[in-house]
Amino acid sequence: MDKNRFKGSLAGGLAGVGAAALVAVSAAFASSEREALRGLGVGEACGLIGAKLTSISAGECLSLGLAETGAHTALGRPILRKEYPPLDDRKPNARVLLIGGTHGDEYASFSVTMKWMGILNVHHSGLFHWRIVPALNLDGLLQSPAVRVNHNAVDLNRNMKTTGDWEKAALLYWEKETGANPRRYPGPRPLSEAETRWLTEEIAAFRPDVIVSVHAPYNVIDYDGPKHIAPPASLGSLLLGDIGSFPGSLGRYAGEELGIPVLTIELASSRYMPADTELRQIWVDLVRWLRLNVRSGE
Repeated sequence: MDKNRFKGSLAGGLAGVGAAALVAVSAAFASSEREALRGLGVGEACGLIGAKLTSISAGECLSLGLAETGAHTALGRPILRKEYPPLDDRKPNARVLLIGGTHGDEYASFSVTMKWMGILNVHHSGLFHWRIVPALNLDGLLQSPAVRVNHNAVDLNRNMKTTGDWEKAALLYWEKETGANPRRYPGPRPLSEAETRWLTEEIAAFRPDVIVSVHAPYNVIDYDGPKHIAPPASLGSLLLGDIGSFPGSLGRYAGEELGIPVLTIELASSRYMPADTELRQIWVDLVRWLRLNVRSGE
């Protein structure tokens, strides 16, 4: 029985019990569903991703060698990661954290990140120590239709714990500047979401020298971070712009407050992949910029 029919049958059966009992049973069902999803492994997650994205098959996803982190999304799906560690014969220039799929309806950010993983699977030279999280917001992707926010209707890129009066700054910005746009709701408090709590812990544990975050569809690259590092003027056909940082955003948290260079790649389309030549050129230009501009702090 699907969830909506199940809830409908509960509503009919508990009509005389009262709203409180119905809410309690509905919450118990949601908890049970979450526990069931916690049992998903990489194979099941790749199956769901392959069924949703036309550019990434389940088999291609599986071939990437993703691993479970032990962390889960708000709904209980696994947060997956792949590490490309240092090689025995080479000290890496820097640690790079690459994040895709922060917003569930930005299909291309999931797909492009996974395609670049495919390149690294063949050509990892040890030049950098990579950690890649290609699908941070798996719940948003797998909704029908896909949505920007996570399962709790929170924009993960507004939920990071930036300093100051977050409640005032983030919520006021959301209300005044976006007209309380539900696509950009920052949540009830900083780090209210499982995904942002995990990402904060991952940044602290990995201590990246640079963070690259893939989004869409503004067709630009944006930089937040130390002024002594020159951002790339272009990656492929994408040109440097200034999107700005926002209360609760990754750029403000990691780039401005922690001093970690944060490069945001805004692809031209949320739904459609770049041409293969453009996909590879963005990657080549990204690696060149990293090689020339980023060095490990150790």
